[in-house]
Amino acid sequence: MSMAAPVPAPVPPSAVVASTAVAKALYKQIQVDHEVCDAGDEDSFFVCDLGEIRRAFAQWQHQLPMVKPYYAVKCNPHFQVVKLLGQLGANFDCASKAEIDEVLSLGFSPDQIVYANPCKTNSFIRHSQQVGVKLTTVDNTTELHKLARFHPKCGVLVRLTTDDSAAQCRLSTKFGCTVDEAIGDILPLARQLGLNVRGVAFHVGSGAKDFTSINTAMKDSRQVIDAAVAMGFQVDTLDIGGGFERATFAESSAMVRASLDQYFAGSDINVIAEPGRFMVSDAFTLAAHVIAKRPHEVPMVYINDGVYGNMNCILFDHQTPEAHVLVHRSQFVYGDSGVGSFKCSIWGPTCDGLDCVSGDASLGWDVDVGDWLYFPRLGAYTSAASTAFNGFSSTTKVVFVDTA
Repeated sequence: MSMAAPVPAPVPPSAVVASTAVAKALYKQIQVDHEVCDAGDEDSFFVCDLGEIRRAFAQWQHQLPMVKPYYAVKCNPHFQVVKLLGQLGANFDCASKAEIDEVLSLGFSPDQIVYANPCKTNSFIRHSQQVGVKLTTVDNTTELHKLARFHPKCGVLVRLTTDDSAAQCRLSTKFGCTVDEAIGDILPLARQLGLNVRGVAFHVGSGAKDFTSINTAMKDSRQVIDAAVAMGFQVDTLDIGGGFERATFAESSAMVRASLDQYFAGSDINVIAEPGRFMVSDAFTLAAHVIAKRPHEVPMVYINDGVYGNMNCILFDHQTPEAHVLVHRSQFVYGDSGVGSFKCSIWGPTCDGLDCVSGDASLGWDVDVGDWLYFPRLGAYTSAASTAFNGFSSTTKVVFVDTA
C-alpha cells in the first residue's frame, strides 16, 4: 500500500459565493410575519450548503487519499446528505437496521456498508444477514457467539480500546477490547467458531487535540493483525474510526499518514475510516426565531429551538453553538458583526430549566421578539437526536443550496 503525500489540493469557490447563497436562502425562508402567520410558520430551520459537503470530501481525498471514508450515517442521516456522499464515492458506517435500510433504499450496495456497532440486537444481526451486509465489528466473545448463530459468514473487525482521555467525546469507556483480550480470547474463539476475522477497528474519540493516540492505536492494531494472520485468518481491513474535524485535520491526517508508514508500509491492507462530523458539520446553518425576552440583569432571550431540539449537541456532543443575529428590528444583518456587544442568556422553548443554549452569549445586536438568530456549523449530531419533548416538533425543515 502506498502512503504517498496528499494529492494536489482542490480549489474551493470563493467564500463570498458560498456565504451569499446561504444568506439568500436564509432571507427567503424568514419572510413571515410572526404576528399573523399560521402556527409553525416561524419554526426554526436549517440551510445546508451541499457544496460544503463536496469540499469536505475533497479535503479528505487530498489529505488521506489512501483511506476510504465510510460516512457515519448516525451523524446526520438526512437522505440528501447520505445520497450525495455516496455519489461522491463514500461508503457507509451504519449502526442499526434503520441506517442500513436507508443506505440500501438509496440504491447503494450492502458491500458498501460496515455494521460498526460492536453490541448488536439479535434481530438486527439477522436482518443484516438477510440484506447482504458482510462486515461488522465486535469487541467481546458474547458477540462472536451471536454472529456464529445468526450471521456466520459475516466478516469480523475486532474493535480495540484506545487511550481517548484527551478527547471531548470518549468511546472507549463503552466499546473496545484490549490487545490481550483480542489475542487471548477473541481471536481463538473466532477460529474455533469458524468465523471470518478480516481485521481490526478502533476509534480514538472525537474532539481530540492530542493525536498521538492514533499512533498508539495503529501499533496495537499491527500487533493484533499479526496475531490474526499467524492464526490463519485472511486479514484485509484496518478501520481507523472517526472523530476527525476539519479544523484540526492537517494535524490528525499527518499523524495517520506517519503511523501508516511506520506500521503498515508495504502492506496491501485496505484502510477505511468512519468520518461523520468532518463531512457535514460546516454545511448546516440553523436559524431560530426569537419568541420571548425577559428583562433581567442579564436579559433572557428565548428562541424556538434548544437542547431538546437541534441543539441537543450541547448535552450529548459537548458542542458550543455560536449565536449570531440574523434579523434585528426587521433588518437582515447576516454576516454583520454589529454595533456592540449585547450580553444575554439564550434559552430554548421547553418548560425545562435545563433547556439553556447559552448562559453567557454576546451578540452584535440587541434582539427582541420577532427577530432571528442563526448558528453556523451545526450539521453534526444535531437533528439526528432531536426530540418532540413538550410537543415541539422533532423534524426540522432543511433548505438546500449548492455552491459546488
